Amino acid sequence: MTTLKLNVAGAGKVGRVLARRWQQAGVAEIGGVCCRRSSSAEEAVEFIGAGQVCSLATLPAADLWLISVPDSQIAGVAQALAGRDNLTPALAVHASGALTAAVLAPLAERGWQTASAHPALSFAEPVRALATFEGTPVALEGMEDACQVLDPLLTAIGARPFLLSSEHKPRYHAACTIASNYVVTLADMAWRVAQEAGLDAETARDVLGPLASQSLVNAFQFGPATALTGPVVRGDSGTVALHLDELTDPLDEQAYRALGRLAVRLAGGRLDAEHRDALSTLLAEPRG
Repeated sequence: MTTLKLNVAGAGKVGRVLARRWQQAGVAEIGGVCCRRSSSAEEAVEFIGAGQVCSLATLPAADLWLISVPDSQIAGVAQALAGRDNLTPALAVHASGALTAAVLAPLAERGWQTASAHPALSFAEPVRALATFEGTPVALEGMEDACQVLDPLLTAIGARPFLLSSEHKPRYHAACTIASNYVVTLADMAWRVAQEAGLDAETARDVLGPLASQSLVNAFQFGPATALTGPVVRGDSGTVALHLDELTDPLDEQAYRALGRLAVRLAGGRLDAEHRDALSTLLAEPRG
């Protein structure tokens, strides 16, 4: 595989990890690295293990441009690069989960190949993400030729790329957000409610952590409908009513009601009509 010259514009957590993986695999030679703050660019170069700190205006010519900035800044970076007459059209890819390659239109209009590549991995801690990156699914979207170039580059660093249509990318990202961010939010909710019940933080973690982990394993191994247990699937309205009485935070109560209604739907034929109707009435949002 030919080694490509890679520039990194905005070396956030995702950009740092991808650039380092490509550098280590020998499929990319890091050229310039730029961030809004030079100190951040210096940290990124140190993490990647290669590259030169540049500004957006001084990034050198490259074969591949990784744009790893917040979503709201991607279009601006694309516009700035498109305005540089000294750059030869190349391949530009951003790592946003929600936005499509269309946000890189200023570059596409100047003959660049454009795509997006979204790794389905938590990058809260880059060192850990680097260590656990092997096998990570990466959603590829954009121009066909660009995706064909990126596919082997991603495979070379242990990723599992798959094609995603531009039309469905926002909904795909909503699914990723539910599976990642909102699972964490639910963990926080459960943790708080357990502490309100008198458990200290450590005990709450020890009780809830294995329960949540095993539930997720069961859901993805056996399917959510099979993995669902608890009072809803048993048709136990009394326990559900008791829970609602104990939830003092209005947001927690609203979340419990909404999740309960989803659980009723998931339970499907495991509930008879009488229990399903009783639970649906109980879990409905109170009027007024």
